[in-house]
Amino acid sequence: MNTLSTNTRPTVSGFKVDISRGERIGRVSSEWFSRPDDERFMSLTELYDTVRSRADRAHARTIESAAIRVEATRDNAERLELLVPGERQPIAPTHWSYGQLCSLVGAPATYMRQLPAPLAAINLQHGLLNHRAELVKTLEMDDGRLELRAVTGPEYGRIWDHELVSAVMKIAGNGTGDTMWKVPGVLDWATMTHNPFVDITKDTTTLYASDRDVFLFLVDDTHPIEAGRLPNGEPDLYFRGFYAWNSEVGSKTLGIASFYLRAVCANRNLWGTENFAEITIRHSKFAEQRFAHEAAPALESFANSSPAPFVAGIRAARERIVAGKDEDRETFLRRRGFSKGETSKVIEMVLSEEGRPPESIFDFVQGITALARTKTNQDTRLELEGKAKKLLESAV
Repeated sequence: MNTLSTNTRPTVSGFKVDISRGERIGRVSSEWFSRPDDERFMSLTELYDTVRSRADRAHARTIESAAIRVEATRDNAERLELLVPGERQPIAPTHWSYGQLCSLVGAPATYMRQLPAPLAAINLQHGLLNHRAELVKTLEMDDGRLELRAVTGPEYGRIWDHELVSAVMKIAGNGTGDTMWKVPGVLDWATMTHNPFVDITKDTTTLYASDRDVFLFLVDDTHPIEAGRLPNGEPDLYFRGFYAWNSEVGSKTLGIASFYLRAVCANRNLWGTENFAEITIRHSKFAEQRFAHEAAPALESFANSSPAPFVAGIRAARERIVAGKDEDRETFLRRRGFSKGETSKVIEMVLSEEGRPPESIFDFVQGITALARTKTNQDTRLELEGKAKKLLESAV
C-alpha cells in the first residue's frame, strides 16, 4: 500500500480529482444556501459557546396543557403571550414553538398566524382546554424576556445541541485545522483540483446553528487516499468527511452521516461520494442513552478508523470481473432488478465515461451512480444509489 492510501501524507497543495464517479450529495449545499450570516460560525469553539450559552439560560418542565393561559390584547394584535403555572411573568412563544402549540391542539399554524392575536388566542385556548393529552414538556429561556422555545410531549428525550458539538470537538478541536478534521476546501472547476486550504469566512464555513437546530460538516481533506487508478493512469483520490445535525427543540432528529468523497465545490455540494453511511436518533424517551452509547462512539470510531477497509473494498470491486460479453452485462444487471431500459442506460453511462463497456463490479457501480445523478425524482435516485451501494459491498 502506498503512502497516499495509508492516509498519512498531507498534501501541500491541491490534488486532481475525478468527480464523474460516485454520488453527488446536496444536503450540505441546501444548508449553505439557506443560512443567513447570523447562523454561520467560524469555528467549533464559537459554535459551541453560542449553543451552550442558550442551554444554560433554558429550563424544561412538565405541566398540564389545560393550565396554560393564552393572552392577547387589541392594543397589540401581533403579540400573543402565555401564562404557565409557577411562572409569574408572561412567556412569548417563538415562531417555532407557536407552530408546535398549534400542532398540539390540531390547529393549522399558517392560518392561526394570519388571525389577529386576540382571535388566535381564543382558538388556541379552546384547543388547550380540550386537548386529550394532559401533559406537555416546555423549554423556556430567559433572554432579556421569557421565551418559549419548544413544546413537546412529556417523554421527549432532549439531546442538547451543545452535546453534539462537544462530541465533535473531541475529535476535531476547533474545526479550523488544529486537527486533521476541518471546514472543507474548494474544488477548482477549471483545473478539477480540490484545494484543501481556503480561508474560513461566512461564505465558506460549514458550521451552522439557528434558534431551532445545529448542523456541521467537516472533512479530512489534507490527507488524500488513493484507491486504485483512473483510466488515464492517475490515482483515484478520495478523502473522508462527515456531517451531523440535531435539534434540541424537536424540529428534527439527531443524525450523523459519514462517507468518502472526492471534492467539495464552492456551494458545498459533495462530489464523487462513496461508502455513505448514516445513523439517526429520534428524540424519544431513551434518546440521551442512545446518543451516549451509539452516536458519539460511532463518530469517534469513524474519525479514528483506518481507510484500509475502504481501499480494499474499492480495489476488490475493480478487480472482480463479472461480465466479458454484452449478454453477460445485460444478464448481470437484469438479475439485480434493473429494467431493460435501465440496463441499457447503465452500460451507456460506462461507455461514455470510461470509453469501454463495464466489466468489473466497480464499473457497474459507477454506471449505476451516474444514472442516479440524472434522476430528478428523489425516490428513484435513492433507490438506484442503494442498489449501487449493495453491489459495491458484495465485492468484499
